[in-house]
Amino acid sequence: MVEVLYRLLEFREEHPVATLTLANAGSGNRIDAVLAAELREACRAVMDDEDIHLLILTGSGEVFSVGRETKQEDSAPGLDWMVQLQVASTLAALPIPILVAVNGDALDHGLELALAGDLRVAASNARLGLTDLSRGVLPWDGGTQRLPRLVGQAWARDMILTSRVIDAHQALALGLVNRVVEADRLMAEVRQLADTILMGGPIAARYAKEALRKGMDLSLGQGLGLEADLNVILQSTADRAEGIQSFLQKRQPKFTGR
Repeated sequence: MVEVLYRLLEFREEHPVATLTLANAGSGNRIDAVLAAELREACRAVMDDEDIHLLILTGSGEVFSVGRETKQEDSAPGLDWMVQLQVASTLAALPIPILVAVNGDALDHGLELALAGDLRVAASNARLGLTDLSRGVLPWDGGTQRLPRLVGQAWARDMILTSRVIDAHQALALGLVNRVVEADRLMAEVRQLADTILMGGPIAARYAKEALRKGMDLSLGQGLGLEADLNVILQSTADRAEGIQSFLQKRQPKFTGR
């Protein structure tokens, strides 16, 4: 196991899984320029390590993240500061599956960060919402785009325009989170989910994520073409050969990500 302690972020590698923990519990794990920069740096480290096949993102303390640092908002933050805090797209661009363990409230910029993951598992006491409009500002790290893609336009408009905060079970009903568990079982549930995904083969998971992500912006015909192309590429990998051999030999496959 390898641990890297940033100022506001903990980065732990236990190949083939890496875990990022927002470690600014004293401020509610708010996103500021320092934490955003550290998240981008950690994402680059994940990209550079071919042995990391899955990423878990969570928060320290009793919340996931209650938003962005607000002190600078009072002085009309400029574009440069806004850009410094934008980190969700960097996270979403990672080709590996990202599981978000929502250990507590995920609000505003915190929810935007959670939306960048692929699957979200929420503690039963968590609350989720985008309340920026109640302060006269607008979500600026993907909230207006990723939320409707998950819950549909009607609920996204409701949550954003009214600053509605919903509980974990409501979020599950809307499709905003994938599972809800008691807080003391959260990480065990996330790790079990990670094991299930990793059993399917890391390259196949990458290609599936690519097809799902890019397919959102393609016509059905184009999406089917992308799916077919990725399947052709997959056939040439060692993992695909291992999958066939393990099936014929009636054993569990041993995928290497090659």
